[in-house]
Amino acid sequence: MSWLRNKLYDLGFIESRKFDVPIICVGNLSVGGTGKTPMVEYIVDLLKSEFRTATLSRGYKRKTKGFIKADDHASAQTIGDEPMQFHEKFDDITVAVDADRCNGITELMKGNVEGIILDDAFQHRKVQAGLNVLLTTYSNPYYSDYVLPTGNLREPRSGAKRADIIVVTKCPIDIPESEKMEIIEKIRPKQHQKVFFSWISYDELPSKMVDEPTFTLVTGIANPSALVKYLKSKQLKFDHLQFKDHHEFGESEIENLKKKDIILTTEKDYMRLKDHIDPSKLYYLPIKIELDKPKEFDKKLKDFVSDFKKH
Repeated sequence: MSWLRNKLYDLGFIESRKFDVPIICVGNLSVGGTGKTPMVEYIVDLLKSEFRTATLSRGYKRKTKGFIKADDHASAQTIGDEPMQFHEKFDDITVAVDADRCNGITELMKGNVEGIILDDAFQHRKVQAGLNVLLTTYSNPYYSDYVLPTGNLREPRSGAKRADIIVVTKCPIDIPESEKMEIIEKIRPKQHQKVFFSWISYDELPSKMVDEPTFTLVTGIANPSALVKYLKSKQLKFDHLQFKDHHEFGESEIENLKKKDIILTTEKDYMRLKDHIDPSKLYYLPIKIELDKPKEFDKKLKDFVSDFKKH
């Protein structure tokens, strides 16, 4: 039981391992859909020009085992869709996967990295991260949710106390200050915790999407509602094929998709589809996050890495 395991860690009966490298953990209390991938990308983009940065993921649904560092032969099958997205987007960082995070960190440290971002590892208590970033969505905050199977939480709400930074994600772009204060009151942050608010920013739509009378939207993410709402706001006409998060497309599904004229998908799904669908028919819409107090957020992260190196 997660609460008992966490209690044993909190009381020191089970020890978390510390490492001599700054580790930033990005995670959540709920099951998927909080925006971890764009947050990891934001932090990578923030740190990579000043520090030798690496990401370490579990590599969910990959066909391989053990520690793997992404190289020119990497694919969604060998390292997972999200790590593949990091690898294709950032050519100046190290992207690695290992279900055993302790082993993965040890291997990465052999390459003299100066900062490691742990992707989706908030419940991975074997590693003691130096900075924990907890994400929770505006539409379904953890303080209103319940542990599985009643709700969507992986662990009780009390787990939020381990966070150093709490980010309320997928907010309306014009969320008023008064509503932010109401949410902060419900979060009841500890003295050491800072609360930020973020929203999704979409890249320009591919011109093909605008010119087409209709297209097919394919999603295999936890919660595509924000993307669907955005596309509808642009008065675009599309059919939506919705699959579960990290969906493995079977042969019959691929054959069906090949018959479509134009497909728009998410960047994560694109990593799994690009080797199967004609590239002239397949497009994706990149997203990024924007924060309400980016300077304060950025400083907190950069100071953490810099101060760690000094000691």
